[in-house]
Amino acid sequence: MTTTAVAVERVLDAKQVVKQFGGLTAVNKVDFHIDSGEIVGLIGPNGAGKTTFFNCLTGLEEPTSGEIRYRGEILSGKPDAVVKTGLARTFQNIRLFQNMTALENVLVGRHCRTSTGPISAIFRGPKYKREEKESTAAARGWLDFVGLSRIEGELAKNLPYGDQRRLEIARALATDPGLLLLDEPTAGMNPIETAQAMALVNSIRDAGLPVIVIEHDMKFIFNLCDRVAVLVQGQLLVEGSPAEVQSDHRVIEAYLGAPVE
Repeated sequence: MTTTAVAVERVLDAKQVVKQFGGLTAVNKVDFHIDSGEIVGLIGPNGAGKTTFFNCLTGLEEPTSGEIRYRGEILSGKPDAVVKTGLARTFQNIRLFQNMTALENVLVGRHCRTSTGPISAIFRGPKYKREEKESTAAARGWLDFVGLSRIEGELAKNLPYGDQRRLEIARALATDPGLLLLDEPTAGMNPIETAQAMALVNSIRDAGLPVIVIEHDMKFIFNLCDRVAVLVQGQLLVEGSPAEVQSDHRVIEAYLGAPVE
């Protein structure tokens, strides 16, 4: 019996990324990459620069220097342009539209893939109706994917915390990304919700979407990820398999507050 090798593609490649705020260097010459089929974890103590690095990748912050490429092309521009290019993210603090339904929240994510002009929208022309139907079907598909189809008409503010987290992921997936970035997806979750989140991230990868995850739950990260990168004081300290990272004395020292070589 023969097996067919699956081609691996470099999805994101960041080289020597620096982000400075005045005299503070929050991200310092970080090299980072993710390939197709991977789940990569990004960890580090509080203040290590993880979210700032995410912000640089997704257009919320412009790197002071360095280069970020998505599928070989230099990535630049504001968040809306980055989303259209193919990167989608969630946030450490949930950013749902609380007074909109679950379905409406996902439709907001879908908006970047529509092209109806204002005149067609005002008069509800054929193109508007076609795109509205397609967008609603896609949104419902993503709600079903994350296990929330039963609550599509519920206001986001009335959903349990774990469901709000999953709804935010569904909204990100509705943009049809080529790479998903999750910023602390299990923050505030109980063990059952955390296990469900792990299953969902694995399902996303199995559907063909690589994922980068920032997380403080080390058990979650080491059981989920193919590779783990550790940031400390804005610098990439070590990168490797979960086993390699767990056993690296520099990582242990960084989390315990001891000097790092």
